[in-house]
Amino acid sequence: MLAMQTWRACRSLFRVRMAEGLQYRVAALSGVMISVFWAIIECVVYTVFYTYSRDGAWNHNGFGLEQTISYVWLAQGIFFFQAMSIDSEILVKINKGDVALELCRPMDLYLHWLVKSAAGRLGINWLRGLLTIVAGLLMPAGYALSRPASAGGFLLFLLTVVLAFLLCSAYAMLVTAVRLNMTWGDGPFYMLMLLSGILSGTYLPLRLWPDSMQTFLRLQPFGGFTDLPLQLYTGSLAPEAAWLGITLQLFWIAVFVIVGRMIMNSRLKHLIIQGG
Repeated sequence: MLAMQTWRACRSLFRVRMAEGLQYRVAALSGVMISVFWAIIECVVYTVFYTYSRDGAWNHNGFGLEQTISYVWLAQGIFFFQAMSIDSEILVKINKGDVALELCRPMDLYLHWLVKSAAGRLGINWLRGLLTIVAGLLMPAGYALSRPASAGGFLLFLLTVVLAFLLCSAYAMLVTAVRLNMTWGDGPFYMLMLLSGILSGTYLPLRLWPDSMQTFLRLQPFGGFTDLPLQLYTGSLAPEAAWLGITLQLFWIAVFVIVGRMIMNSRLKHLIIQGG
C-alpha cells in the first residue's frame, strides 16, 4: 500500500515537472541552435584532424571519421542527461533553509528530490535533444549523423540511453546530498559536474584518449553517461560485448543511490534549522 502511494506521488511529481518544462519551447529552440552550431564546429575540427594528421594516426584507434561525426551529433542530442549544476529549485531550498518544509512532506526526501531533479532535467530538453538529432540527420554528406551500425546495436543503444539517464540522475543526487548543508560555495560541486562531463566522452570520445587509459575509462562510472550508448550506435562496440558496460551502468547506479542516501541521511541528522 505504501509503495503504491509512493509510486503515485512520484508519477504525479514527474508529470508536473515535465509539464512545467514544456512551457519553455522558445528556450528549447534556442538550445537546438546552440547544439547544432557547436556540433558543426566539432565536426569540422575532427575532419581536419582526421584528414591532415601525420600518417593518419587518428584512424588507428578503431574509430573512423564517420563514427566520430555520428558520435558528436548523438552526444549533443543526449547532452541534457548530464546535470551541469544542482537543480536550481532544490539549490534555492538548500540555500534559504527551506529543507525543513521539504521534510514535512509525507514522502522520502531523497526520492522526492531524485524524481524532481530528473523530471526537471528531462522537461523540455528531450525536445531539444530530438530536434538536434534530426538536424544531424539532415546535414550534408560528410557532416551528417549516420544510421545505426546494426539493429542489435540500436536496440542496446536505446536500453543504455535509459540507463544513462538513471545513472546521471543518481550522480546528480549524490552531489546534491553532499551539498545539503555546506556553506562554502558551489565551486567544488560545479567542478564535480564538469569532471563527470569530461570523463563521459561528451567533449572528446573516450576511444580517442590514450591507449594506456582505456581500461580505466571503461571501468569508471562516467563512461556510462554518454560513451557506452554512442559506441553501440556507431558500431565501435559490438552488441555481444555490451553486457560488461551495461552491468557497470547498473552497478554504478546502485553505488550512487546507496552512497547518496547514506550521505543525505547523515547530513539530515546534523541539519540545524533556525527560526521561529
